Parts: sequence; structure tokens; C-alpha cells
Amino acid sequence: MQKILDPMSGARMFYFDKNNKSVLFGDIRDEEHWTRQYKKLEIHPDQLMDARKLDFPDNSFYMVVLDPPHLINCGKNSDMAKSYGVLEKAWHADMKKIFNEAWRVLKPNGTLIFKWADKDVSLAELLYVLEREPVFGDKKPAANKAGTNRFFLVFFKDE
Repeated sequence: MQKILDPMSGARMFYFDKNNKSVLFGDIRDEEHWTRQYKKLEIHPDQLMDARKLDFPDNSFYMVVLDPPHLINCGKNSDMAKSYGVLEKAWHADMKKIFNEAWRVLKPNGTLIFKWADKDVSLAELLYVLEREPVFGDKKPAANKAGTNRFFLVFFKDE
């Protein structure tokens, strides 16, 4: 069994090794798309899964990586939506389920890495919903061309 779980891996865009044998790549989607830039976007998880209800026992993984959709205001058929998914307007309950499930399957003394972009939802609002504070992460990252900040947050599960 793999030691790292990424239940929302999508096209594995931030991975250096997109086939790392230590990572179980999951997603709710298994599909391919062509973007407007004529790039093929492939989302082929090792296993189909819904991050809101993971089919693993408690304390299964040493690390969990979460890169959930963070865009509310984009067209459902846009390249952004196809690449990253879309956050529902009533996202609070889903995000709480996703985080709690990731926490449940994380082993004691395990690490949870959470990637977030604040285009439509601020980091402060996200952390309020998660009801948990990271150990460390980006507090003031540089904004990209669109003015969106991208954050990497690190959570640690004490025994």
C-alpha cells in the first residue's frame, strides 16, 4: 500500500514525478480534455474516489495531500474548471468533509499538505471553516499575474 494519499490529484500538475510509487493518486474524475491552447489534459487516477468519503481505514497514510477546487466563479466548461474542478457556492460543508476525511485517514504523527488559491475564497475564511490551524505555510505569498495568492499549508497530526 502507498504511504501518501492524494485524493484530488487531477492532472497531477504540481508533481515532479507524476507516477511516484509512494503516492496513491485518486480523483472523482477519470477523463481527458483538450484545452483552448491545444494541450491535452489527462486526469487518470490510480483509483476513483470521492474525497468527502474515503474508503480507507482510519490512520492509513503517513501523508495526505489536498489540492481541492478553489474557484467558484468560473464556467463549468471552462479550461480552468476542466483543469481544476469547480467549488460549489455552498462549499463550506464539502470542504469540511474533505478535510475531516483526510485527517481521519492520516496516521498519528502524519503530515497533511493543503494547497489553496484565494481567488474566490480567502485563506482566513478557509481556515475558519476547517477549524484547524496549520503548523506553518505561506503567510504572504507573491501573487500571480491574476492577483491570486497561492498557499501551501502544512498540518501535523499529533498522537
